[in-house]
Amino acid sequence: MRYSFYTGCSMEATAQANLKSIEAVAHALDLQLEEIPDWNCCGASVASGVVGDFTQQVMTGRNLAIAEPKGLDVVVGCSSCYLTLAVTNKRFQEDEHFKARANEALAAGGYHYDGTLRVRQFLEVVINDVGFEKVAQRVKRPLKGLKVAGYVGCQTVRAIPYEFDDPEYPVLLDRLMESLGAVATDFPMKARCCGSSNALAGTEIVVDSIHKIFDSADRGGAQVIATPCPMCQMNLDAYQRRVNKVHGTNFNMPILFFTQLMAIAFDLPPETWALKYNIVSPSAALASIGVSA
Repeated sequence: MRYSFYTGCSMEATAQANLKSIEAVAHALDLQLEEIPDWNCCGASVASGVVGDFTQQVMTGRNLAIAEPKGLDVVVGCSSCYLTLAVTNKRFQEDEHFKARANEALAAGGYHYDGTLRVRQFLEVVINDVGFEKVAQRVKRPLKGLKVAGYVGCQTVRAIPYEFDDPEYPVLLDRLMESLGAVATDFPMKARCCGSSNALAGTEIVVDSIHKIFDSADRGGAQVIATPCPMCQMNLDAYQRRVNKVHGTNFNMPILFFTQLMAIAFDLPPETWALKYNIVSPSAALASIGVSA
C-alpha cells in the first residue's frame, strides 16, 4: 500500500523518535511511505495567530498541491500537522470561495489544488488499513504485562470528529496496545489537552494540565504513556520534572510514541526503537517485561 507522507517539522527535530519508529513500523507492515518533495511547514500551533488562518491554510495547501498529482492518500505522523492538513483539505473540498481565493494565492508560486486527496493520521492507517489482527500476527516480542496508558490527546481524534474514533472517549489506541500484548489501563484523561504550545509563553498552564494527566495515568496503574502526538510527547516528557517540583509529586513515567512500542513488539532492530531521544528513561518499565533497553 502506497501513501504520500508529510513528515512535518517536529519529526526532524524534537520528535525524531516518532519519525524513526514510524518509518520502521511502516516498512514492517508493508506500508510504502513516499515523502512529499519540498514540503513546507504547515504552520501548526502558532502560525495562525501570527499571520492568520487564511495564510496558514494556503501554506498547508501548497503541500497538498505538491502531493495531488500522485493521487495517494496523504499520511501524517504529527497530530498538530494532521489537524492542520485535514482541516485545510476539508475546506478546499467544501468551501468554493475559499478554494478560489487560496488557489489564486497558490498560483503565485505555480501551484493549484483541486481538493481530491484524503488526509490521514498514521495511527488511523495502522488501525484501518492494516488492522489489529495483522498487527498481532507481526508481534514477535509481546509486551505481555506492560501497563500502558493510551494518550490520544486533544487533536488526533478531534481534527475531523468521528473520522476514525470517538472524539471524547477514544478506544482504538488502547485496542492497538492490546494487540501488542500490553495491558491498556483505565485513563479518563486520554483525550485531555496537554497545554500545547502554551509551553512557550505560559509554562504554568502546561505544568497544571499535565499534572492532571500524570495523576490520571498513575491512578490507573500505568507504567508507560503512549501517544501519537509529538507536542503531547514533548510536553509530558520535558516538563515531568517541573511537575514534580511544583506539585510535590514523584512521577517517573516514560512517554513513548505508540510506534516505538510497536517497533519493540515487532522485535525490530533496537535503533528503530529510538529510545535515546526520550528524556524519562523507559528502561525500568521495559525491564519489567524482560526487554533490555
